[in-house]
Amino acid sequence: MTEYPEIFSITEDEIDLNTLVDFITLPSTGAAAIFTGMVRGSTTRHEPESGSGRTRHETAYLEYEAYTPMAEAKMKQVAAEIRARWPVVQGIAIVQRIGRLYPRTPTVLIACTAAHRDTGVFDAARYGIDRLKEIVPVWKKEVGPQGEVWVEGDYLPRPGE
Repeated sequence: MTEYPEIFSITEDEIDLNTLVDFITLPSTGAAAIFTGMVRGSTTRHEPESGSGRTRHETAYLEYEAYTPMAEAKMKQVAAEIRARWPVVQGIAIVQRIGRLYPRTPTVLIACTAAHRDTGVFDAARYGIDRLKEIVPVWKKEVGPQGEVWVEGDYLPRPGE
């Protein structure tokens, strides 16, 4: 059985796409699907209590926090789930930045590599970001002219997690 490259990281450092893709690329790799989430400077949210149902929020910066050992363990779980669904995926990189991040700054990266683009590699990367948002304990506080608020995510730990 071939050992495929993986990297999981909670970091305060800038995300280096070229280094990460190089790390998860094999001689047989022909495709890389990459998702990068970024800080928005302006967000429109659905809020029924506003009357119109939508409000616009300006963001000066986001502050991300994580409990690194647990977050990286959950990232490994996400990778195992990807491998179970898409066994042709070769390399996997899952990286989340923490700290104070300003608009237009990449905050998260999910990358999956495979021999060909038509192997499910796009779906694997999409699954990776969706599962990260569901189960990896990362918290973010939005700071802007209207004040600051912890943004609710979808992560709710279940017994045994």
